[in-house]
Formats: sequence, C-alpha cells, structure tokens
Amino acid sequence: MKKKKLMALALTGAMAVSMLAGCGGSGDGGSDDTSKGGQSEASGKVYYLNFKPEATDQWKALAETYTEETGVEVEVVTAASGEYETTLMSEMSKSSAPTLFQVNGPNGLKNWKDYCYDLKGTDVYGELTSDDFALQEDGAVYGIAYVVESFGLITNKTLLKQAGYTVEDIQSFDDLKRVAEDITSRSAELGFSAFASSGMDSSSDWRFKTHLANMPIHLEYQADGISTTEAIKGTYLDNYRQMWDLYINNSTCDPKELAGKTADDALSDFKSSKAVFYQNGSWAYGDVSGTFSDDELAMIPLYVGGEDEANQGLCTGTENFWCVNKEASEEDIQATLDFLYWCVTSEEGTKAMAEDMGFVIPFKNAQESQNVFVKQDVEYTNAGKTRVSWDFPTIPSEAWKDAVGTALTQYAADQTDANWDAVKTAFVDGWATEYQLLAQ
Repeated sequence: MKKKKLMALALTGAMAVSMLAGCGGSGDGGSDDTSKGGQSEASGKVYYLNFKPEATDQWKALAETYTEETGVEVEVVTAASGEYETTLMSEMSKSSAPTLFQVNGPNGLKNWKDYCYDLKGTDVYGELTSDDFALQEDGAVYGIAYVVESFGLITNKTLLKQAGYTVEDIQSFDDLKRVAEDITSRSAELGFSAFASSGMDSSSDWRFKTHLANMPIHLEYQADGISTTEAIKGTYLDNYRQMWDLYINNSTCDPKELAGKTADDALSDFKSSKAVFYQNGSWAYGDVSGTFSDDELAMIPLYVGGEDEANQGLCTGTENFWCVNKEASEEDIQATLDFLYWCVTSEEGTKAMAEDMGFVIPFKNAQESQNVFVKQDVEYTNAGKTRVSWDFPTIPSEAWKDAVGTALTQYAADQTDANWDAVKTAFVDGWATEYQLLAQ
C-alpha cells in the first residue's frame, strides 16, 4: 500500500468515516482567507520536522531567536538519518502534526501532494531567485527548495601532498585509481589509507546507495537525453562497480567489516588523518572545519570513468523542498509562512543559514557562504566545469535504496561476479518493480 494511503488512513481512522487515500481534510490550501506570508501577526505556531540531522542545533537556535523576536512558538524536531519518511508518516498521523515538512523531489511529492499548501503567490515563494527551485505541478507550487548543496570526495590536501600528489594530479577515474592504489601500496610507510571506511550501517550507507548511485543514473540519463525513467537500463553499472571496488579495497578497514561501520567511523577516519579521501558533501564542512584549515581541504569530483571527466564538476543540486501542511489551522499556516519568509530575508535567518549551516540558499537576500566546499563548487563552475546534476531524487523508493545497499554490502564481503549480478538485479529490476508500485 502506498504511504500516502497509509497516511490518509492514519489521519481519518479515528473518525472511521472514510477509506479514501490522501483526500485532504478541512484545510484548503487555496483559501483566500489565509495570508500569503511576510507579515508578523500570526497567532499560530510552527512545528518543523527537519530532514538534516547535521543542522539540528542550528535550526533550534534560529527557532529560539525567532521566538524571542516575535513571540511565535517554533518547535524543531529532527528525524534520524535515513528515517525521515517513516518519521513524517508517524508525525502526520498526530493531532499536532508538523506544519512544515520536506520532500526530496517529484517522487517524494507523490506521497504527500495532498497535504501540501499551494505556495504560489506567497512572499517566501517570491523570494526565490528562479522558478527552477520550485516544485510545481498542475499550476500549483507544492514545495520550494531551500538549499543547494554539492557532494564529491572531500580531500585532505596535506596527506595527499605527503603521498607525493596534489588535487591537480587527479582529473579522471584513472588518475584517482593510480593515486589510491599507490597510497595503498605504501600505507604502512605513509601511516594512512586512501579512503575512509565506506560503512554500510544505516547512518552511512546513503552515501553509496544514493549519492554514489547518482553517477550511473546521471550518466545514463545524459547519454539517453532524459531526466527520469520508469525503467533504468543500468548502462553504467560497470562504472559504479569500479568505483565501489576502489573505495572498499583501498580503505581503512577490511571490506568484510563494512556492514557495521558507521558515519562516525568514516568521519573519525578522516579527522584523525587516517584517510586522504572521504565521500561526503558540503553539509559536512562543519564536521571537518574544526580540525583542518580551509587551505588543507578540497572537494574533488566523483570520477567513475565517464566521458570528458577533465571537464566534470561537483555533483550539485537539491533534494530539500519545504512544504507547508495545508491540513494545519489557518493560524499555524500563517505562522509557518511568516517564519519561512523571515528565514530567507532577515539578517539573522540568512546569516544562520549561510554561516552556521553552511548552506547556499536560492533566495534573493542570500548571504555568501563561507563554506570552502561551496566556494570550490563556484570555482569549478567558473572554470568551465560542468556540474553533475542530482538525478537520484528520481529513485523510486527507499525500498529500492535498501535493496541496493544490501546487495552492495554482500558484494563487499565477497567480491564475485555473482554477487555483483545481485547488485544489478536490485538496481535494474528493483527500479522497475518500485515504479510499478508507485503507479498503483
């Protein structure tokens, strides 16, 4: 059963009046009675279910500042890593449901569209720098992106130099492989490994079953001239395999240990200078900036053996779209719109998002981020490098990711062609199956 149907049943089950799926309630997202935001007269409250664990403290601090200024209560609750959809489903079934939540793109919207207030014409929507950052269907705006991020290989330039290389020496997968395998051959002498652990614990596996998986998805979309598909072919899964092989066989731990390795393990590997490379994103800047100076850090592209890699930039995009719960009271909707407008226009809000959270926000009053990885993305782009788009939001479901992750873990422990075939099956056949379920 689709999650949207489960949610509708959860919300209406107490009244036992309907088995209809996701049919809205007493709230009317298009009502003219509710202001479009930007005013500071709301008598309601805000409940934000945050998607980003790494920004929990910053969001709570910003919420406290807003409450001090306006008297409006803002509660911030953060879902555990990898558990957002499940947590959202649970919280939305409660009488005090989130007034502000997130979806990751068009596929995520399918589960929650009937709960999304139409943001078209609101003041916060008017602050977007481009309609490209609006999640639109049927003339309505169901979500707005609030952060643009990049991911790639975070690199310790000091260790890389000790190994005899610079980031300029790495312009392709072949270059990366040569450097990584050389470091591995001299790891006892050097005192460090090429890669931090590619842990497949739930706190860490999203880096590979989602972000690394973006590369074969992106390359296939690019080759076929499409932006989504209900039937992935897996054309570039050999590229996925060779990058995964490079990670797990040139790492701080034995591949058989990856099932239990966590995100904290990988971060510790990097911060303790046990690894040169650490796959993660610009959101991890705060995790590493206290240990290393900006001059010691770089982010290089995810090279997996695609064409023209010398002109490849970072993977840059968003899967973070704010949605306002149209089932909330008019007062709470108003309070939520006001809070969002303040976040993207006020000095306190834009400074917190740029400096404390390290975000690039796609709004007119955005402040420049001091995040070195954000700056490097701009440098790559200004140098004519082509950003790799975020195509993973077209992944059909969390179930698909979990199946791919399980297969990757099994392959890491026993790197046979048969076990890689299981990865292919989960990737290709699982994609088609999950899209068929979405269509039901």
